Amino acid sequence: MSLIFGFIQDHWNTFIVEEDFNFIATSGLNAVRIPVGWWTASDPTPPKPFVGGSLQYLDKAFLWATKYNLKVILDLHAAPVSQNGYEHSGSRDGFIEWGQTEESIQETLRVLEFFTARYANNPSLYAVELLNEPRADGVSLSVLTKYYEAGYKVVRKHAPNAFVLLSNRLSGDSKELLPVASRMTNAVIDVHYYHLFNDIFNNMTVEQNIEYVRTNRSEELQAITTLAGPLTSVFEWTSEWKVKGATKEEYQRFSKVQLEVYGRASFGWAYWTLKNAEKHWSFEWMIKNGYINL
Repeated sequence: MSLIFGFIQDHWNTFIVEEDFNFIATSGLNAVRIPVGWWTASDPTPPKPFVGGSLQYLDKAFLWATKYNLKVILDLHAAPVSQNGYEHSGSRDGFIEWGQTEESIQETLRVLEFFTARYANNPSLYAVELLNEPRADGVSLSVLTKYYEAGYKVVRKHAPNAFVLLSNRLSGDSKELLPVASRMTNAVIDVHYYHLFNDIFNNMTVEQNIEYVRTNRSEELQAITTLAGPLTSVFEWTSEWKVKGATKEEYQRFSKVQLEVYGRASFGWAYWTLKNAEKHWSFEWMIKNGYINL
């Protein structure tokens, strides 16, 4: 365990640091979306196999955000017993058990309350995302709606003016969230757009990908945009795709059309992710190398 802790400690100390927040601010961006796991609320002694120590780095992130005048979208990315079965939800076996018991929902609400209460008075806390990417084939709409209503009340208890984000279900229809979001104040429906993970993109050309953003993505956003309804956000997208051997100019065009279309979201957009070993997934690399112009 000490070897694992040392490895993670080194990662925390070197991967995302204060200078990154300075880079974000000087690049013209105004907010960061920070994914957190439910176990961080149990720090410094989270249940196995999770390792303690992450909470102090989340505290640092809020301090840096305040220093560089950045807003924070606090994103509950991993819920107890997993809401989508993927690694980024803390799952090792692919099972989706979140929402199958009342205890899993109540534990998630306790986690949500911990985070919201901890940062409610921090000037950088701007929004709370109640749950990231629940999967439609494992989480029913009725269960999710019930949780979103309860989570909204938890956030409002401590942060009455914070925006509350409702993530759409993977493979679900984002319009299905309109009824519950419309009953809330300062609510945002968050959708994530990738040109990956779906066979329809496998053989698309550069031009077809660009046109898909310009037409299909634009229509999808418009479908959840109402005059007096909730706000909208595209808080995950990337400029990676299934096109092989694309040129820099083609990546630039793909990035540009996404910025144009997702820029119409009334609450904004966020790239996934700031840093990544794969160049086109790394927002920092894309900016520094001229693939994305803000």
